[in-house]
Amino acid sequence: MIPALWISKTGLDSQQTNISVTSNNLANASTVGYKKSRAVFQDLLYQKINQPGGRSNANNNLPEGLMLGAGSKVVATQKNFKQGEVVTTDNTFDIMIQGRGFFEIEMPDGSTAYTRNGQFTKNEEGTLVTPDGLPLLPQIQVPENATGITIAQDGTVSVQIAGDPQSQDLGQITITDFINPSGLEPIGQNLYLETGASGAPLQGIGGQDGMGVVRQGMLESSNVQVTEELVDLIQAQRVYEMNSKVLTTVDEMMGSLISSV
Repeated sequence: MIPALWISKTGLDSQQTNISVTSNNLANASTVGYKKSRAVFQDLLYQKINQPGGRSNANNNLPEGLMLGAGSKVVATQKNFKQGEVVTTDNTFDIMIQGRGFFEIEMPDGSTAYTRNGQFTKNEEGTLVTPDGLPLLPQIQVPENATGITIAQDGTVSVQIAGDPQSQDLGQITITDFINPSGLEPIGQNLYLETGASGAPLQGIGGQDGMGVVRQGMLESSNVQVTEELVDLIQAQRVYEMNSKVLTTVDEMMGSLISSV
């Protein structure tokens, strides 16, 4: 079997994955807090015909070797945690992190997930939750008779109660960061899970120890740049077409060999 067939096949498979990653970025161009991904490629093992530096004769060494590659593969999808654009909403419970960090979310099984999406609202008990009803950690419960709520840049939540001139503190929204955010596992719903590659979660207060600050009445938009993704999509399409052309060329070569037998 001609090796070029299998080499071009790996190229086609790699570009299919690349196109899937790009299309997912485009699909989430309007998703709050979404971080774009990119496919990371790697070449496959090489067949060594002549080793570089090997003997060509008794007195000379080969300056270069003869090594045939076996194609390419996608080894990772890398997240880009560059800050998205700021969108002002003036919604009391819309908050964003300007800088590094994540909000902590309690999952139904009691475990903790992390998100950059600050679209929170109140449930029937007054607890701040995500659009899917998952509570923010630490839990913040807003009283029924609250007439106003203020979230400071360090995450301190205070409310004004009807008939009380003094504001009351309800708690503090903590910020969690990771040594390697790209190692987090995305699970959908704008949520990430801790992994061995991300490192242990580091909790802090907004604006301290390198943590981002909390902004009320604002949201972080997706960091997907549509024009960049379209350029990447065109490039991936062209590479796919070139690998397809290799398959066609090899098929014609094999057809010529068979017809000459």
